[in-house]
Order: sequence, then C-alpha cells, then structure tokens
Amino acid sequence: MFDRDFNKDPFIVIWELTRACQLNCLHCRAEAQYKRNPFELSFEEGKKLIDDIYSMNNPMLVFTGGDPLMRPDVYDIAEYAIKKGVRVSMTPSATPNVTKEAIQKAKQVGLARWAFSLDGPTAEIHDHFRGTAGSFELTMNSINYLHELEIPVQINTVISNYNINVLEEMAALVEKLDCVLWSVFFLVPTGRGKDEDMITPAQHEHVFRWLYELSKKVPFDIKTTAAQHYRRVVIQSKMRESKVEKEIVKYKDALMEGKTGSFDGLGRAPKGVNDGNGFVFISHIGDVYPSGLLPVKAGNVRETSLPEIYRESPIFKDLRNPDMYKGKCGVCEFRFVCGGSRSRAYAATGDYLESEPYCVYIPESLRKKKEPTKS
Repeated sequence: MFDRDFNKDPFIVIWELTRACQLNCLHCRAEAQYKRNPFELSFEEGKKLIDDIYSMNNPMLVFTGGDPLMRPDVYDIAEYAIKKGVRVSMTPSATPNVTKEAIQKAKQVGLARWAFSLDGPTAEIHDHFRGTAGSFELTMNSINYLHELEIPVQINTVISNYNINVLEEMAALVEKLDCVLWSVFFLVPTGRGKDEDMITPAQHEHVFRWLYELSKKVPFDIKTTAAQHYRRVVIQSKMRESKVEKEIVKYKDALMEGKTGSFDGLGRAPKGVNDGNGFVFISHIGDVYPSGLLPVKAGNVRETSLPEIYRESPIFKDLRNPDMYKGKCGVCEFRFVCGGSRSRAYAATGDYLESEPYCVYIPESLRKKKEPTKS
C-alpha cells in the first residue's frame, strides 16, 4: 500500500460520480446542480475507470459529488470496485436520501467508511454554511444510523470565517460523536468559495498549531486538506520537542526525501500528497484534474486512460517536481514534504506553480542575510 512511486501511481483517487445534489453549500467546489448531467460517465465507463484505478497499484478510491447517492447505480459501482479489492469510501450529502436502509445497503456492499460534512457545532452555523435548513439534524440522524450499523464515521469540516471561532466546540462534538477521523479542509476560493470567506494566513498558522496540540489528546485521527503547510508545523513541533539528536536528523532527512512517515500527524500517506502528486480527481463527465480544487484539465478518461494522463500529462509532471515551484515555495526547505496548496496558489495567482499565498513561513535561504563586507 505504502510502497508506491507517486510518479506512477496515486495514493488516493477521487471520483465525482455526479454533480447533482439537493444542498446549496456556500463554498461548493462543484457548484452542484439539482439535476444530473446526461453526459455523466455511464456504469460501463465507470467499470473501465475502476479497472484502470486498480491497475495503478490499487490506491484508495473515494466517491464524491455533488451527492453520490443521486446516482441510482452508486451501489452497483461500489460493489464492482469492492469485489476487485479496491478500498472504497463515500462522502454523501446529508439529505433525505440517507436513510437507514441506504446505509444498510452500503454495508452489505462493503463500503469501508462514510464521511459526512459538519461545518458547525450548531444547526444555525452548519445550516447557513450548507445553504439548507434542517441539514444539521439530518447529519446527526445519519451519524446515529452509522453507529447503529457499526460503520466507521468520518467528519469533514471546512474551516472558514463562518466557524473559525467555534473550533473548540467542533472538536468536542467530533469526539462526542465517536468519529474515527476528523478531516479538516481549509477553504480554497474556487467554485462558490469566495476570497472573503477564507481565514487569514496568520489564522491558518494558529489553527495548524492548535490542531497539532489537539491531535495529542483526542481519540480520533486528524487529517488536513488544502493545508499542506500543516506538515511543516507538525515537523517543526516534533523537532522542537525532540531531545534526541538522532530523531532530529531523521526529520531533516525526511524533508529532503518528502517522506512524512509515521510522524506526520496527518493520516496514513507515507509521503507528502499534493495536487497531482499522489492525488488525482475525475469529474462526473470524465475530465481529469490534479484535484477537485485545481480546475486545470489534464485530459479525459473517455479519450485517454487514467494511468496515461496521471503519468504523462505535463501538468501532473510539473506538479510532482517541487523544484518547479516559484517564489518562496521553490526555495523552501520543506518543499518536498509540504509544497503548499497548489490549488490555493492557482486560485490566487492563476499559476499552480506559484507560492502558497496563505503561508506565513519564510524559508531559511531567504532569512540568511549576507554579512556586510568590510572595506
């Protein structure tokens, strides 16, 4: 699982089964619609895609949307993948589609995990963010169903100006709900997401440090998305805490190799996953992107196989080479393990190789000043 070359095989594949969704979320990357697109990948095309995914050293596969449950054949697709040995999870929207019967069917098919979005500890905050009254209550009911059926629960939360002041309450709720993973997303202004909804660079740094301290004392795992610079904060913290020189050397070696190992505090990825680097996104109509938050098309699976696009696309190749990064990211000693959010760089500058605009860190090479020469 972990022995993979990101130049050849991704660590995780996200497939947007449909853009149809009954919610109207303020930040929606997909700008989801209420009705399905007639040009979605068909069931047969989906099976071919799954075969290609499996051939790439069998990465993790996540069904997303829109709302994957808006596709009547979602369980048939999942069953096909699971029978091949693919590990599948799903991120449905908390709508009336999520019945106890629907979750029971998912368990019978063999879905490994369900993830629900929860963006506030109260209905007022969450429902406003999701643009739908009653979403909070539906989410809570769905989580109860999952616990009854003994299916692991993951909570996804988008950090924004709407909830930055209630993160302590959010963490307490995630623990109370007995979740296995809190996946914390940091807003990228794409789709319906807006610049003014993002927290500041200084707030990013503050939340990263808070998450690291939180990770030491909660029973659930914490993972971040579009926050590659959280890895820097984790490693810096580990190095400060370490009293053993050998351990510090290990961290420094990891920076050059891009390996996060077991000390990343981010989940199971053995290396620093980033857009197009261990990560690939397929849209509902087969377009392939480095991620769902980086809308730069590299091909379409109806015309070119996924392995060929992932391995040969100039876009993906550039993204997998941190020495191509510009500005301070290009000279940062953390670039192989972090690299900054390529999605946020693109959203802010129009160039996915530019520096992460919401990182406060100044690389060592830029801090070193030449001593004035003596005359």
